[in-house]
Amino acid sequence: MRAKGMAYDTGFVRDGRNSVERFDPGLVRRELTIIRDDLHCNAVQIVGGDPHRLELAARAAAELGLEVWFSPYPLELTTDEILALFLDCAERAERLRAAGAEVVFVAGVELSVMNRGFVDGDRIDERLGRLLADPDGRAERIAEVRSRLDRFLRTAAAAIRERFRGKVTYAAIPFEGVDWDLFDFVTLELIRSAEVADRFRDGVRTLVARPKPVAVTGFGTATWRGAGDVAPRSMEILQYDERTGDPLRLDARYERDEPGQAAYLSELLEIFDSEGVDSAFVYLFALNGLPHRPGGDPRDDLDLASLGIVKVLEGRAGDTYPGLPWEPKAAFAAVAERYSG
Repeated sequence: MRAKGMAYDTGFVRDGRNSVERFDPGLVRRELTIIRDDLHCNAVQIVGGDPHRLELAARAAAELGLEVWFSPYPLELTTDEILALFLDCAERAERLRAAGAEVVFVAGVELSVMNRGFVDGDRIDERLGRLLADPDGRAERIAEVRSRLDRFLRTAAAAIRERFRGKVTYAAIPFEGVDWDLFDFVTLELIRSAEVADRFRDGVRTLVARPKPVAVTGFGTATWRGAGDVAPRSMEILQYDERTGDPLRLDARYERDEPGQAAYLSELLEIFDSEGVDSAFVYLFALNGLPHRPGGDPRDDLDLASLGIVKVLEGRAGDTYPGLPWEPKAAFAAVAERYSG
């Protein structure tokens, strides 16, 4: 693979609240240095909903010599709000690119289900419920979603390119049926489950046969035994506060399986590399809202539902990297080994 990447979360913004309460540029730079030096990444996908944070993290990554995939991640926004976010971020990304950084602009991730205006419904669960309801009309519903998304992406891509002179892509769910003539990379969220495992490699091979380079984002799995079999639904073991939307606890007791998460990522990276994928971005480095809570009720250990390759600690620093509030999981070593090869 040309770009060996990692997704780095600067905070998801939903209803005005940021999932990462404290944003420390010094901590960000140190973590990005670890991503470069210890994980052997040469690229990073900077994701989040705050344009200022995205720019700060992207600048730090560029100064470290990493290729930057500048990736605003809108949540529960209207199409007008999404476009405004993209244009703000495109101008920030262009400043970095013009200063000499290698920058790819990612015009959103999974827009059709994560935002308003493509599928009816105010929340993702409502939208998915409508989209996947009665099989008899599902094809027509998907066709309508594709049409709405296509109209938006055509408008957005043209407006972004007026402000950003580098390469542009969009991180799609396969069903969205994106017209890749609009973009410089074919970029897909490819997550292997047991249901598609027997044909996953062949599917990647078919994608790579396209004339444009293929990038894979969004792939990963949680840290409980069996999570890889149900990815991309491995985080659905969480229960949430109905008022705030914050994760509260797990819905049952699960067994920690760090080796399983590590094997899953290693296997997918091997497939992507051997089949000729241009760029891959492991999802993701850390999820700050899902801390590791050992020693108590197993249902309170939210890290079991996390796709992060490090486990976030509460109120203390880890031992492996003194001063940093996390410890590497087995997946950390697996990614480092695969990327160093």
